[in-house]
Amino acid sequence: MRIANITCMIVRLRLRKEFKHASFIRSYSDNFIVRCQLTDGTVGWGEGIPRTYVTGESPEGSLEQLVATDLPSQLGQKCDSWSDVIQLCRKYTPNALQANPRECLTNSHRCAVELSILDAFGKLFQSPLRDLVNQLPETAPIRKSSDRVQYSSAISSGDARKEIKSSLAMRIYGFKHCKVKVGMQPDRDPDRLKRMRQWVGRKMDLRVDANEAWSPEETERRIVALEPYGISCVEQPVAHAQNDSLAAIRKNVATPLMLDESLTSIIDAEHAIENGTCDLFNIRLSKCGGFLNSLQLAAIAHKAGLGYQLGCHPGESGILSAAGRHFATTVGSIRYREGSADKHLLKDFITRESLTFGYGGWAPALDSAGLGITIDETKLSNLSLRTRSFPIT
Repeated sequence: MRIANITCMIVRLRLRKEFKHASFIRSYSDNFIVRCQLTDGTVGWGEGIPRTYVTGESPEGSLEQLVATDLPSQLGQKCDSWSDVIQLCRKYTPNALQANPRECLTNSHRCAVELSILDAFGKLFQSPLRDLVNQLPETAPIRKSSDRVQYSSAISSGDARKEIKSSLAMRIYGFKHCKVKVGMQPDRDPDRLKRMRQWVGRKMDLRVDANEAWSPEETERRIVALEPYGISCVEQPVAHAQNDSLAAIRKNVATPLMLDESLTSIIDAEHAIENGTCDLFNIRLSKCGGFLNSLQLAAIAHKAGLGYQLGCHPGESGILSAAGRHFATTVGSIRYREGSADKHLLKDFITRESLTFGYGGWAPALDSAGLGITIDETKLSNLSLRTRSFPIT
């Protein structure tokens, strides 16, 4: 079986509320959606979330990369097994249109195309995406099949009343892990964490995400000021360009450090390990170039003795939520799981199934073929800003 056609769309999904952190404020998400059709008519779907402030990508740039890539020569291979499909996806090299030293400028593009291919062939083989993990030798040390998994929650910046309301809601809803956005008004953050800790209780695992907001000179002081409130991790405290400063800071604080914007590729991962800049990786499927690359990053972290979380981008549709669910229910030792918050974050939905987690953040494994989702193509068409189609065979 071969790929017959690739169609890409830029789709705008509205968020239920404005999402704020130190790097950006947004009320909608422009997502890069890909439809892969096989020669027998089987259709698969993929999604990427291009973010200029994370990997330097944009939705329009992802489309331009697709136009500039010789798709027939790269995606025309016949595939009769998962092994063939894995080889096809790993060989796929989209045109970045510029120098790409960190190998991250095509990551959301790669993620969307790869997921659409995996979904299509998974449906053809009548095999869920989670079966793919067992086909990869490098995943052997991290494989762990689960019938269900628990996601964490998040609290973004807001006034005291909203933060108290959110904190109390997290406790009542039964979450065990919660991420708090910090850095927009850093001098207020200790008081915010103190207040939140009072409302979420002593048992809640609280971690913070600075989204590159702090300078290297202030980072140690900022972390020490938050440590009395029992934080379990600090995510991306400094800008990527200053990331190497974390090696020294890490030795002087008790709280583990996690990389996000500075962890987009194998190159980033190897640099972080060599320079000792972190304790954990934040692996996001779109940011890290797809399902296969993300599995490899988890295996690299495990081998180096580092932890990792499964992250997400606010605005992910059910496509990435489903892909994340397959990852979360097949990979072990994930410190925190983010995602599957569809109904809590989005106003617009393109999957007929709800991928939203339930009470306490719990969600079941997906066992249907491919990603295990059905797309409402009429609704998707109405939300699309641009569409381009490319014949492969």
